Amino acid sequence: MNLDSLLPNLGEWLRGTGPESDVVVSTRIRLARNLVNYPFTNRATHHQKAEIAGRAKEALVKADLPYKLDYLDISGLSPLDRQFLVERQLISRELAAVLDGPRGVALDGKESVSVMVNEEDHLRLQVLRSGFSLDEAWQDIDRVDDALEARMTYAFHQQFGYLTACPTNVGTGMRASVMLHLPALGLTKQIDKVFRALQKINLAVRGLHGEGSRAFGDLYQISNQVTLGKSEPKILNEIREVLQTILQYERQARAALVKERKQAEQDRVARAIGTLGSATMITSEETMELLSAVRLGIHLNLIDDLPATTVNQLFIHTQAAHLQKLMGQPLDGEERNAARAKYLRSKLRELGSHQR
Repeated sequence: MNLDSLLPNLGEWLRGTGPESDVVVSTRIRLARNLVNYPFTNRATHHQKAEIAGRAKEALVKADLPYKLDYLDISGLSPLDRQFLVERQLISRELAAVLDGPRGVALDGKESVSVMVNEEDHLRLQVLRSGFSLDEAWQDIDRVDDALEARMTYAFHQQFGYLTACPTNVGTGMRASVMLHLPALGLTKQIDKVFRALQKINLAVRGLHGEGSRAFGDLYQISNQVTLGKSEPKILNEIREVLQTILQYERQARAALVKERKQAEQDRVARAIGTLGSATMITSEETMELLSAVRLGIHLNLIDDLPATTVNQLFIHTQAAHLQKLMGQPLDGEERNAARAKYLRSKLRELGSHQR
């Protein structure tokens, strides 16, 4: 697969469609799996990792899957290409950072399915869906899991469930997460209260790129922390119930913004568009914050003729690796800030967007 062919596409997680997509950007389910009779990746030798990768590739080719998956050797990719895949949510930062031993990822052309090989676990299966689609994502990943398990024997304990490198993943091995855009809760100073409540019921809150990453652009990932002693349907139901409450809070906060300070919000959105369309230097973090304001303005009906999918494209194309691929050359930090501003000015001029 030529990674540059993915560049014009948004990818599944940024399509901007699906249920509740004004707040829920995407749904992701990951399964951690390990092969029986092999040490976990952090204890495996180079030869053992090569055997694991070989068995995984063979299974991916022969498995009865509803997708055509292309396998990429991550260790053979440049740092820029690895970062590109991280930005597209197709591999983890951990897989991109591993320096020793064979590792890879199999992915489909729509970027809805990926299988990471020799990350923290031998296999990390992932399904992405746009919007709030827990059931659909679970059905898809369950089908992929069954097809691979028919070709490989997983490490499984009758009492504890699937055995994983990290004890917190033992059991179902499942991490279900939803990425939310919560700008109104941030503006109304309610976001910390919501997150404290989530932590009390064992749901984790992380930034765009998962564990250890900061939240930029009002984007947050909410996922389960406990996998042992809970079935997959129970985990999904717990997330579903909590998400309904968060959706209600965010929409109430958005309604309050329109009712109580509509003119101030229109001004904030106008300033965001103005900065994006005129800056000569701009960081990725500032771009995300400004695009967050614009995205909220779209969903509050404060902007005409600027679809949310266009904002999503600006968001992904202004990430560091995407930007360098678009420019066709490596760029240092200051050069990226200048190129990002130039790209935004050009795109917004093309769009000719205007406000009500």
